[in-house]
Amino acid sequence: MAGPRLANYHRLRPFIQKNAHRPLIRNLSTFSTPLRAAATAAQRVDHAEDAENRTVAAMGRTTSGKALKIRRYPVFERLEDERMYRKQHLAAAYRIFADRGFDEGVAGHISVRDPILTDHFWLNPLSMHFSQICVSDLILVKEAGEVVEGNEPINAAAFAIHSAIHRARPDVHAACHAHSTYGKAFSAFGRELDMITQDSLRFYKSHGVYKQFGGVVLASEEGERIAEALGDGKAAILQNHGILTVGRSVDEAAFWFLSLDKTCHAQLLVDAAAHGSGHQKQIIPDKEAKESYKQVGTPEKGWLAFQGYYDEILAKTGGDFLR
Repeated sequence: MAGPRLANYHRLRPFIQKNAHRPLIRNLSTFSTPLRAAATAAQRVDHAEDAENRTVAAMGRTTSGKALKIRRYPVFERLEDERMYRKQHLAAAYRIFADRGFDEGVAGHISVRDPILTDHFWLNPLSMHFSQICVSDLILVKEAGEVVEGNEPINAAAFAIHSAIHRARPDVHAACHAHSTYGKAFSAFGRELDMITQDSLRFYKSHGVYKQFGGVVLASEEGERIAEALGDGKAAILQNHGILTVGRSVDEAAFWFLSLDKTCHAQLLVDAAAHGSGHQKQIIPDKEAKESYKQVGTPEKGWLAFQGYYDEILAKTGGDFLR
């Protein structure tokens, strides 16, 4: 050690000796409290966005300050245009369900409320495979049961379930039910989902269980009991039967179904792994679940999440379902 380095050492030596007994960790730890406080009080990264973007956790502001808008459910000048939109997205939902193996014979059905005749809804014809359904194939039916438009019969069980839901829930414009594999498997337990993943939080305090199996749903009373089990939530697990979801749009209801089936799959895997390994699964606390639900479980987020699937089926089919 020589020259300036030696001079610096002699100058700092008294300070080093005075503080030698103090552990280094104490000096480092002085930073921990301010960092935790900063994280707790942190401002949302999308704080500059408008409500529409923040509702779906979207950020879109350019360096020049231009605000980029996320797409959302269209505003229609004519109800006839909205009717066509709903029918197009209903036909798309059937194609998407077929792509994911949610078809099984003539079981399964998706409905959407007509925006003009609001006590009517559109359904699929009973004998047509989901992968073949087009806009022109859809059947318009009254809540009383008569077919108003279309030349094919509908599924009687579909009518029993959907008519009851549309009557009980004026806020609901669409409902989905299909015999998906994981939905069926989880329904055998007759229980609610555990809040064990971020995606399961879409259904936090927003799903019910219909705890009985009365055979194929053909009685109107059975449909009413299913609607009662659904309550004001977005989904119901029908014991020994399958799953059902609803939404303010067919896009929303269809995405909740896609997500619920995957959530049932994840739950089955976690339960099996926990049983085999003896490890305890961790439940997301209510406080975090409630806050997260506001980001992942809203109607706006459900509608938006479906749009990628719609774009995919549009590209894959060349728009064939729009006929």
